[in-house]
Amino acid sequence: MNTYIIGEIGQNHNGSVDIAKLIVDLVSRPVHEDVFNLDLRPMDAIKLTKRDLNEELADSQMNRPYDSPNSFGRTYGEHRAFLELSDEEHLEVYRHSKSLGLDFVETFCSTGCLSLLKRFTPDKLKVASRDLTNLPLLSAMAETKIPIILSTGMAGKKELDDALDTITKYHDDISILHCVSQYPTHPDHLNLQTITYLKKHYGRYKIGFSDHTIGIAAPVVAVGMGAEIIEKHITIDRRMKGTDQQGSLGPDGVNRMIRDIRVAERWLGREELYVSPAVTSAKIKLERSLATRRTLSPGQTIREEDLHLLSPGDGFKWSERDKVIGHKVVKELPMNEVIYPNCID
Repeated sequence: MNTYIIGEIGQNHNGSVDIAKLIVDLVSRPVHEDVFNLDLRPMDAIKLTKRDLNEELADSQMNRPYDSPNSFGRTYGEHRAFLELSDEEHLEVYRHSKSLGLDFVETFCSTGCLSLLKRFTPDKLKVASRDLTNLPLLSAMAETKIPIILSTGMAGKKELDDALDTITKYHDDISILHCVSQYPTHPDHLNLQTITYLKKHYGRYKIGFSDHTIGIAAPVVAVGMGAEIIEKHITIDRRMKGTDQQGSLGPDGVNRMIRDIRVAERWLGREELYVSPAVTSAKIKLERSLATRRTLSPGQTIREEDLHLLSPGDGFKWSERDKVIGHKVVKELPMNEVIYPNCID
């Protein structure tokens, strides 16, 4: 199993292309598991968001005063403008990501943002939860034939089906991420079983999980439930100014999440019950074999009451006692010793 892990920068670059590139550097770092000396694959992709502020909010909302510790402007419009990277800066982050072997995912928040495609072609396009019902945007994005990822953070079945109907007029290279648009998401609201619902009812698409919980446990559980894509907000410092910073993963958290997901991929194995070669030594050491309850002399016939079970497990099992009971001892067997084939006739 190979989980596609996306590091979402969102607005955690705080309007700085240099910070955005530092975050890219962060997610491209090698990941190592120390106990078993495993070199693990890092994140697969980085994601940026592009807004056209002319198509973002009503004028009254853009012009309202934005007095907050996380504000980068006097009004909400000024705040949003400060956080917006230019097309050239998006291209710069795209090139930096590709140079480090990462895929690049772009979220478009309006049709006007698609002008960015004149400069480069992202590996995938992302539809934010709030735009799942923005069918004109979905149609414009689907027309590009670039693979699309949908987040369902504000959607029920009808909204999702309408979105899929719109996109599949053009192509069906679609991924669906279970998501809850609460920041951070309360444990009682996460409902990870939606992943199994989506896999059952929308199994022709890739199903994943866009996480807004605190910590790294939820993505790992999601992988265990079959999520093929994980998306998580990331930053270089959770103490930085910004509304998303505290709910994101910093450098250590990113490393631990990737490590745990990549290890979980190995945990899952195959759908079969079998004895792993890795447990052979433990099986021999710890399992039980038929052993003597009392000292048995040569020529004595072994009865069931002469037997009990002791470790190690390299002798006869209880299910094999018919191979021992009724047989004669060929050499003295002390009490509480395992009976081996060369001990009986």
